[in-house]
Amino acid sequence: MKIKAGEKAPDFTLPDQDGTQRKLSDYRGEWVLIYFYPKDNTPGCTQEACAIRDNFPFFEKLKAKVLGISVDSIKSHKKFADKHSLPFTLLSDDKKEAVKLYGVWGKKKFMGREFMGTKRTSFLVDPKGLVVRVYESVKPPVHAEEVLEDLKVLMK
Repeated sequence: MKIKAGEKAPDFTLPDQDGTQRKLSDYRGEWVLIYFYPKDNTPGCTQEACAIRDNFPFFEKLKAKVLGISVDSIKSHKKFADKHSLPFTLLSDDKKEAVKLYGVWGKKKFMGREFMGTKRTSFLVDPKGLVVRVYESVKPPVHAEEVLEDLKVLMK
């Protein structure tokens, strides 16, 4: 079951790229972009992460936090973050808890092959912990700018 706008964002605790446990509820009082992505160091995911990195000063200016989540390991996240100088938090969901909680784990198709994986989906969470926007079928190169535009409108 996918989380919808208007619903409370389900809490989770996951390790970041340095092994530190992070809870979504620790960010209460702040805007948070939770972006789920399929895999570290793949073309689309790298493009999305780098676009967020390049726009990160604008997220900081709006005091919005960014949490990237995939089922990759802590070690994989660390390499990915270091390789691309990512200034935001990457969370390892290797037990697939958050991806299932948010309804983004499911059947995917790629080059005629079906498999289970993470659907590229983001959730914008307001300071009260409510999901205010759900982004499905995210386009990696423009996603960061799309979220920033929404934040500017929502924060007025």
